[in-house]
Amino acid sequence: MIKKIMAFSLLAIAAAAICSFIPPKAPKPNVVIIFMDDMGYGDPVCFGGGPYKTPNLDRMAANGMRFTSFYAAQAVCSASRAGLLTGCYPNRIGIAGALSPTSKIALNNEEETIAEILKAQGYVTGMAGKWHLGAKRPFLPQQNGFDSYLGLPYSNDMWPVHYDGVPYADTAKNNRKNYPPLPLIDGSDTKRIIRTLEDQAELTGLYTERACSFIRENKNKPFFLYLAHSMPHVPIAVAKKFRGTSGAGLFGDLMQELDASIGQVLKTLEENGLSKNTLVIFTSDNGPWLNFGNHAGNTAGLREGKGTSYEGGQRVPCIMQWPGHIPAGTVTSKVASTIDVLPTVAAICGANLPKKKIDGISILSLLKGEKDANPRDHFVYYYGHNQLEAIRKGNYKLVFPHKARTYKQNLPGYDGFPGAQPNIEAPMALFDLRLDPGETLDVQAKFPEVVKDLQALADTYRKTLGDALTDTKGTENREPGSVN
Repeated sequence: MIKKIMAFSLLAIAAAAICSFIPPKAPKPNVVIIFMDDMGYGDPVCFGGGPYKTPNLDRMAANGMRFTSFYAAQAVCSASRAGLLTGCYPNRIGIAGALSPTSKIALNNEEETIAEILKAQGYVTGMAGKWHLGAKRPFLPQQNGFDSYLGLPYSNDMWPVHYDGVPYADTAKNNRKNYPPLPLIDGSDTKRIIRTLEDQAELTGLYTERACSFIRENKNKPFFLYLAHSMPHVPIAVAKKFRGTSGAGLFGDLMQELDASIGQVLKTLEENGLSKNTLVIFTSDNGPWLNFGNHAGNTAGLREGKGTSYEGGQRVPCIMQWPGHIPAGTVTSKVASTIDVLPTVAAICGANLPKKKIDGISILSLLKGEKDANPRDHFVYYYGHNQLEAIRKGNYKLVFPHKARTYKQNLPGYDGFPGAQPNIEAPMALFDLRLDPGETLDVQAKFPEVVKDLQALADTYRKTLGDALTDTKGTENREPGSVN
C-alpha cells in the first residue's frame, strides 16, 4: 500500500513537472487599422511625398511591409469603407457613392463586419473617426460590432458651411445649405456640434486621444481598434500646435499632424508592451480630390484621382507592420486590396469568416514573405451605381468605355476652394501598369489575347455582380439597409 502511495505521488510530481514546462498559451494578436480619408498614393514621404515630413509612417515602412499595388474597394467614401469592413466589393452589398446625411440606405446590419467577427472571438472593439455607413441608429458603429465609438457619422464637408468656413445664407444655391449641423457622436448620441473650421481643427487630436485611451484601457485584452481620420478630406483644418511647422502650407502641416497621430498610437502600443503582438494596418479610402489644388494630395504620377477608376483614384498607400511576423523593410508589388483585410485578419486571429459570401481573400502568405506568394490573381474596378469600369490581372489593366471624371481639363482651385471636375468619355484601353503606371499608352492592339482574357474574366463578374454599363443584372447582389 505504501509503495502504491509513493508511486502515485511520484506520478503526480512528474505530471506537475511536465505541466510546468508547457508554455503558456500565446495571447491573441491585437489589430489596429488606421484609415485615412482622401490621402493620395504619393502623399506619405515613403511613397514619394513631401517636402513635409512623415517620420512615423517612414518608420512603419522600415519596420514592416509597404504595398505598391494596393487598392481601395472603390474610389469613393462610403463604398470604400463598406468594402474594408465587410470584405466585399461594395456593389455586392448595395453601397455606392458617398452617403449623405439624409440618405435612405445604409450598411445592412445583416452584413458581418471585422468588428463583429472579432467580437465573437472575445475581442474588445473600438472605433474613432469617420463612419459614413449610416447616419443614425440602428446603423451606427455600435450597432455594427463596435463596443465604443467617437467620431463623425459622415464626411466633414457635409455641413451647412461654405468653403470659406462661413455658414451658407438661406439664398445660397447649394444643397449643403440644407444639411444638418455636423454632429460629433460619442457612443450613439451627439456629444457636441462641429460648427466652425476651428472646431474641425480639433478632430484629429480628439480621435487620437480616444484611440490611445482605448489601447491603454484594454491592454490586457485582445482588441481591435479602427481609427478612421476625417482628413485630409476637405475642408482641411490643423491644430494650432502644427500650423506653420512644415514649410509646405496648410496641407503639409496637416500631413505632419496626421503622421504625429500615427506616432502617438504606435508609441502607446510600445509603452504598454503591445507592439510585438499587434498588427497595424495603414491605408486610405481612395485617392486625392485633386481639384482642391494646394489643399489636396498627390498620386505620385498615377492618372487622375478620387472618384475615378484610373490608378490615381483607387491605388492607395498601404503599410502593414507586425514585428516578428511581417519581414521588416519589405516592399511588395503584388496586388492586394482593402477587401482582403477582413479575411486576413480572420486568419490571423482565428475568427470565422462571415456566413454570407465575400470577395476578399487572405493575404497572410504575402505578409509572411512566403516565396512566390501571390494570393490575389485579379481585381475589378467598380464605380458609381454598379458600373464595371476596369479589370486588372497581373500587370495588365483593361479599361471599359465609360464616363469618367477628369481633373486634367481645368486648373484646380486653391486655399480650400475647388476647381471644375467635368466628365469625359473614357475609351476602351489596355495598359501595362508595370511599364506605364500613369496609364498613357493603350496597348490593346499589341496584345489582343490579353484583351480577350480580361473580357472573359469581366463577364464572370457581370453575371454575378452585374454591370450598369452593359445593363447586366447580377445574381449575387444583396440589399443595403433601409433608413426610415
